Amino acid sequence: MAKDTSEAATQDRSSRPLPRRGLERLDLMLLCMEALDLNGGEAMVWMSEQLGYAGLFPNRVELWKRRCHNPLRRSCRRGEVPVAETDALIRILCVMADRLYPMLRSLLSSSETESVAKERWDLFQGRLGELIQERMNPRRSGVQKLLDPSDGAAQRLQLVQGLSLCAGQGGFERIKASLMDAVA
Repeated sequence: MAKDTSEAATQDRSSRPLPRRGLERLDLMLLCMEALDLNGGEAMVWMSEQLGYAGLFPNRVELWKRRCHNPLRRSCRRGEVPVAETDALIRILCVMADRLYPMLRSLLSSSETESVAKERWDLFQGRLGELIQERMNPRRSGVQKLLDPSDGAAQRLQLVQGLSLCAGQGGFERIKASLMDAVA
C-alpha cells in the first residue's frame, strides 16, 4: 500500500509543471552550461535534435522562448511551460552535464592546488557574469546577488553542484525532483 502511495505521488509530481523558482533555476543551470561551453547555445539546439526534440525546439529562437519564462530575464514571458517542454529542457541539461562532467568535476575538485582552482573558478565566474549581464534584468535583486562577488558565490557553487548531480544515471530524476521542490 505504501509503495502504491509513493508511486502515485511520484506520478503526480511528474505531471505538474515546474514552479516559477524551478524554471528560474533550470534557466540559470542552462546559463551555467553556456558559461562552461563556449558554443553552449548551439550545442543545446544540436542536442535537442539528437534527442528527438526538434518538434519542440526546431531552432535557437524556440529554445530561447521556453527559457524566457525565467522572471530574472530582461524580457520575461508569463504563463506555464508545458511539462513536455520542461522535461525536454531537463533532458538536454542532463546530456550536456554528462558531456561536460570533467569540467564540472575539476571545478568542484578539492585535490587541485588553490591557485589552479581559483583560476578555473575565475574563468567560469567571468563568463557566467558576462552572460548574466547580457541576458538578465540588472534591476532584479536576484540578479544583483548573483553578480555580487561575495554574496553570489554560494549560489554559483550551488548551481555547479546541481549540474554535477544532473550527470550520470538517474540525473533526470534527481534534478527534476530538485526543481519541483525549488524554494530558494
